[in-house]
Amino acid sequence: MTRQPRLTNRPAAATVEFAFVVPLFFLLILGAIDCGRAMMGLDLIANASRSGCRAGTLPQATNSDVTSAVDAHLSSGGVSGATTTVQVNGQPADVATARKGDQITVTVSVPFSSVNWLPTSWFFGGKTLSRSTVMRHE
Repeated sequence: MTRQPRLTNRPAAATVEFAFVVPLFFLLILGAIDCGRAMMGLDLIANASRSGCRAGTLPQATNSDVTSAVDAHLSSGGVSGATTTVQVNGQPADVATARKGDQITVTVSVPFSSVNWLPTSWFFGGKTLSRSTVMRHE
């Protein structure tokens, strides 16, 4: 039995392999960008929540002070469109009514579309990133 010689000149093989691999490679890269941006957004939102809660625990603070602190922190990261919720002892209230030792809870929520750099998101599209911080009023 004789073997046929192996063909070594296959110019189109690399093109076909490239056509199959490139879409998967780009999907992997865009997914990594999406996940990285989501993690960065969650970190930024957590720090904004912490900053707002700290502003709300100070004497003579108001909810507008909390919202201003949150918005200032988010704008430094290029994020807008946040929803800030303030609670005193688990109930929606103005921090100006809080007494010493009361729990101040600040929740910051941002749609992922406000954080994303890409025109669309396949993995986190339509999701809302949210973080809360609880501190005692001074």
